[in-house]
Amino acid sequence: MNNFYNKSIGNIYSKTSTKSEVTSQILFGEKFKILSKNKNWVKIKTSFDNYIGFIKKSKFIKIHNPDFKVFSSKSPVFKKINNKFIKTKNHLYFSSTIANFENEKNYIRFGNNKWVNQKNLKSIKYTDKNYKKIFKIFLNTKYLWGGKSVSGIDCSALIQIFFKFNGVFFPRDTKDQIRYCKKKTIKEFQAGDIIFWKGHVGLCINKSKFIHAYGPRKKVLIMGIKETIDLIHRTANLKIKKISNIKNY
Repeated sequence: MNNFYNKSIGNIYSKTSTKSEVTSQILFGEKFKILSKNKNWVKIKTSFDNYIGFIKKSKFIKIHNPDFKVFSSKSPVFKKINNKFIKTKNHLYFSSTIANFENEKNYIRFGNNKWVNQKNLKSIKYTDKNYKKIFKIFLNTKYLWGGKSVSGIDCSALIQIFFKFNGVFFPRDTKDQIRYCKKKTIKEFQAGDIIFWKGHVGLCINKSKFIHAYGPRKKVLIMGIKETIDLIHRTANLKIKKISNIKNY
């Protein structure tokens, strides 16, 4: 049976312990299957990218027919009190999906007194292939191993989130992305080139600039392509494993 995640964002762990490695995250509205469960944990397989891991047990959504997806970096969640919309501390993050249960004053209700401003949403059928614009949403976001939002993101999630928003399958982890991607034959760098190293990935936004979630610098940043290649080789002794292009998928 399908389930859908019902919190703003949640960690996916490698084991049934919050002390274990966070391997990825799951966003509001994401579909998954429960593979097994125990007292406090469920082992899941996400439907978008077939990712397997453990999340905390909860009451999940069983039916979810989304009308919208979040297009802003994060959209504040509001409560309606005395006919006024009051901002809460919660957010929905980029690429989260919601159903439209009620519409009032440009606010959409997606749960029990949970509302978001429609200006931060796009139709569920909307696609945007302007990868530069989407990648730059995450510029200066802190680097977070396993993260996939503007509260923290890692290198492979930065690549994957573009595809997720557009409803196109793309693997979660760098090692799987390398296997999945087609090798580029043209030698010179071009906009849209995805450069892979062992354990790292990023994207060329033009012939000379490169955007990536870079652990040593602790954030998403734009650097020179040659500068990045030299730095990774000098500090980690890693050479490029494969170059592909985002337009191939």
